[in-house]
Amino acid sequence: MENVILVGCQMPHQSDDRFESSLQELESLVKTAGGQVVAVSTQKRQQIDSATYIGKGKVQELEALEKQLGADAVIFNGELSPGQQGRLSALFFAKVLDRTQLILDIFAMRARSREGKLQVELAQLNYLLPRLSGMGDSLSRLGGGIGTRGPGETKLESDRRYIRNRMKDISSQLKTVVEHRKRYRDRRTANDQCLVVLVGYTNAGKSTLFNQLTSAHTLEENQLFATLDPLTRRLKLPDGFMCLLSDTVGFIQDLPTQLVAAFRSTLEEITGARLIVHVVDASDPDLIAREQIVSALVAELGADDLPALTIYNKKDLLKTAFITPKEALLVSARNADDGDRILRAIQNRLIKQMVPFKCRIPADDGRLLNEIRTRAVLEKRTFIEETQTYEVEGFVFPETPLASKLIKNTVSKDGE
Repeated sequence: MENVILVGCQMPHQSDDRFESSLQELESLVKTAGGQVVAVSTQKRQQIDSATYIGKGKVQELEALEKQLGADAVIFNGELSPGQQGRLSALFFAKVLDRTQLILDIFAMRARSREGKLQVELAQLNYLLPRLSGMGDSLSRLGGGIGTRGPGETKLESDRRYIRNRMKDISSQLKTVVEHRKRYRDRRTANDQCLVVLVGYTNAGKSTLFNQLTSAHTLEENQLFATLDPLTRRLKLPDGFMCLLSDTVGFIQDLPTQLVAAFRSTLEEITGARLIVHVVDASDPDLIAREQIVSALVAELGADDLPALTIYNKKDLLKTAFITPKEALLVSARNADDGDRILRAIQNRLIKQMVPFKCRIPADDGRLLNEIRTRAVLEKRTFIEETQTYEVEGFVFPETPLASKLIKNTVSKDGE
């Protein structure tokens, strides 16, 4: 494991609790990336130093600390400008990284699907391009005529050209993926498939909950960003209604803009959901701030007006009383009984978007009866022997073709 020194700079707008929470999160990110924190250096400033991020005295202190501890990396709890990173790299023997670079590294480690790998590479190249240092455009490719003679294209410009071409190639490949996702969403809409999406802060327990509800076997780890590639599975609700449940990448404070842009096609799946299930770690001392971060990112994606259900997870880790807000649930994702409560709550939230029906269906119309059982919430089914029909009662989404079929068979007031 690499030895890492963390460096934090607290600004006037940051409270002590928020700053401490951010540093603890950075330490968790380091552990996830395979490093161990050997020292933490902090400083309070009115503004970031434009040259070295922290003050000159603190830089000298870090140089001595690096030599004393034999650190392999110095990681700053913020985003360094290209100039700051270049100056600091010249001062230290250890690698100089920032928070954004660390998150990008973890994403690269976690990506499994072709799409995920492409998205991470695009984000990394976007981050790297302005940080290539050299002599600039003065040594550009040779042209013809007086004043253009020189050493030719530099290594720097060759790298820049390669990166730009690679970014163009990745963007083209991702465009194909985005079109595929759109076709998939259109097909899902045409087939009246209902999508429920899990969102939440990283390590809130979304994947554990996903596995419990769908009997899937996705990766569960007590680490940040254990899930990177989104997964979708069929989910059966208590009264038989079948929907799709999607597990998404966890959010984090100060999520790099490069990642938000690169993963937009994946995150846009949220906008097509009937219900957003927001999973919150109830044992997290900073849960209010992290709830707000997730809500802000969901709003940024244009999905803040969608119906939502908040689930406070990890009740088994609570050491004090927890007051659950109205219409929210306090659960443990590994508890089977709590899983049943969650399924019932999801169904109840979906019913609020549906319309009631009460119909009589011929007993020999097996296809329609099966469609009602899986694509509607069927609360009651009674066989009427005299008419050889089933009287069915429940709820259905009003804009679906199934709804129009049920309206045609609606039982009148006199029962005919």
